[in-house]
Amino acid sequence: MSDELMNQPVIKADQYLPEITFKAAVVSIFLIIILAASNAYLGLKTGTTIAASIPAVVISMGIFRWFCHSNILEINTVQTAAAVGEGITAGVIFTIPALIIMHFWDGFHYWPMVGIATTGGMLGIFFSIPIRKALLRDRSLRFPEGVAIGQVMKASVQGGTSLKSIIMGGAVGGLIGLFQTGFQIISDTYDYWIIKDKLVFGFSMGFSPAILAAGYICGVEVGISILVGVLLGWVLGIPLISAYYGVASHLAATEVAQDIWSNYIRYIGVGTMLLGGLWTLLMLVKPVAVAIKASFDALQHARQGDASKIIRTDYDMPVNFVFWGICLLALIIVFQLVGVFGSNLLAIRPALYWIIVGLCVVYIVIAGFVFGSIAAYFAGLVGATNTPGSGLLMAALLLLSVILLLFLNPILHFPLQIHQASLAAALVVSVCSFIGIAVIMTGEATQVYKAGQIIGGTPWKQQVVLLGSVVVSALVIPLVLVLLFNAYGIGGVFPHPGMLHSEMLSAPQAGLVAAVAQGVFSHQLPWNMIFIGVLVAGVGIVVDELLKIFFSLRLPVLAVGLGIYLPMSASMPVVIGGLLSYIVGRVLHTRYGIVTDGHEAHVSVGLQKTILLSSGLVAGATLMGVVLAIPFALKRSADALRLVPNSFAGVAAILATIMTLLLCYWIYDVAIRAEKNKY
Repeated sequence: MSDELMNQPVIKADQYLPEITFKAAVVSIFLIIILAASNAYLGLKTGTTIAASIPAVVISMGIFRWFCHSNILEINTVQTAAAVGEGITAGVIFTIPALIIMHFWDGFHYWPMVGIATTGGMLGIFFSIPIRKALLRDRSLRFPEGVAIGQVMKASVQGGTSLKSIIMGGAVGGLIGLFQTGFQIISDTYDYWIIKDKLVFGFSMGFSPAILAAGYICGVEVGISILVGVLLGWVLGIPLISAYYGVASHLAATEVAQDIWSNYIRYIGVGTMLLGGLWTLLMLVKPVAVAIKASFDALQHARQGDASKIIRTDYDMPVNFVFWGICLLALIIVFQLVGVFGSNLLAIRPALYWIIVGLCVVYIVIAGFVFGSIAAYFAGLVGATNTPGSGLLMAALLLLSVILLLFLNPILHFPLQIHQASLAAALVVSVCSFIGIAVIMTGEATQVYKAGQIIGGTPWKQQVVLLGSVVVSALVIPLVLVLLFNAYGIGGVFPHPGMLHSEMLSAPQAGLVAAVAQGVFSHQLPWNMIFIGVLVAGVGIVVDELLKIFFSLRLPVLAVGLGIYLPMSASMPVVIGGLLSYIVGRVLHTRYGIVTDGHEAHVSVGLQKTILLSSGLVAGATLMGVVLAIPFALKRSADALRLVPNSFAGVAAILATIMTLLLCYWIYDVAIRAEKNKY
């Protein structure tokens, strides 16, 4: 894409069109609810979410066509709001469920969650404002997802896209979800494990259309990286660990494999993601520092000059408003921490209590800004969806844990008592919940700024929409999580007996947060497994750098760690989807000369249609999971709508295999037909 194309907005700076309108607000709220709910289910199931902006653009285009007076800036408002719904959802589900997994909470507490999501999200928006200009002006940052969103909005002006692909994908995804999760006629997983000579061998296969479609959207590099993690953790790791530690004779082979994964393999994934996150930080320190300095220099020049000379498309919220907003939020966080923990924090003297609370609030602001800036830079480099939020969160969590350990050791004389260790771990998780949400929102905000720049949006109006959407999202998402928890259970914790372990939402990111936080303060982390993961990450980093230098290919280490950490059944559909995206891209390149790399992907009609189709599949299947949660919660059983007996499992697995193959062929066929019809 040429720089000229990138720098020419659809709406010129001297043009003034309505942006924040009543119909845009109504559509925004509707899409926040729908897309946030679907991402909550997907994120708790797989540990990943999908971008909401492009589906929001397409849906809002279809709705606005029924109105006489609508414009592209209103569509920009909707996509901005939808991005917030996705970002807040990701931040919440990656952190707060850890409090349940740790048994600090017995369920989701609505108003504390609303408070954490609101303050964390607003902090992220405020952090994004001073770095916006510098990052958007950095020519090395291509903002692939932001550019793609902008180009879809441009196509809307030209009539170049429609709702058809998303509607079709949503209908098929929802129908499969009903037969899969509801009626259970189609299997969602298939496990085959055997024990031979004290070695455990086998595989697990997942058949989720949502996860497959999400893998297609993420692409082949992520898919291959996760496959490498699966091979290291499940294919190689489980047999080796079973041979070294032995197996429990009273357990079935599948249970042994799950037990080894839970107690050993996932901690290898923890170590891999920890070093991967630290490496990411190291690589981004210099460019982020340069970007921040340039941004503050620009703000200083603006204050010394005539503010009226700033054009509409470059006008941010005043820096004074940002500063006092951050100060107010910091004060609110003080009361929130006190509300969650009361006066019994770590069972220490009142003076020390307030010192620790103050230390945590200062840490939230500083770490949130630093790690948020890194996330924003990553959004420009690879897109917000591929930003390693979990790695940044782990780095923030470990750093805070070390600070508290150093601070508390002379006072409490380690090791901590059991109740003190539990409270300390819960405190770290709560603090990092604010940080995690802020970090993700900073990246999301920067990405929508890029899309707004392409079509000529007004930055300060986007920032108003971002702040307002944070409040809406914070009010909605806790209700969804309460529903999902009561229907499926989360992270091995079930609200009532008799619930199916196979239907449980694993919440892998929150489980990782809980495991690390508890392990640090109880001194019970399996450091040998974590060290193995660190070694894996070290080798992966070297391989990634060599591939980048000699072959222009990537093997993201964080994705490798995720493949080790996730259940195999959750990883394999991502791998299949990623490989499918590669096959489709190669065929389109061979037949039609389509360039499929990075920010150029939007030029392909076939790829654009399949991305929209895949987004529809994800939305339909995951929303069906949310809808089915209602009868499951009422009946307190995931078998509430089951139509077949357990003996049907073999046939259900065959049907699931056929369904997966048909979905792959459908996506492939849509891409080929779209390009063929273009010529």
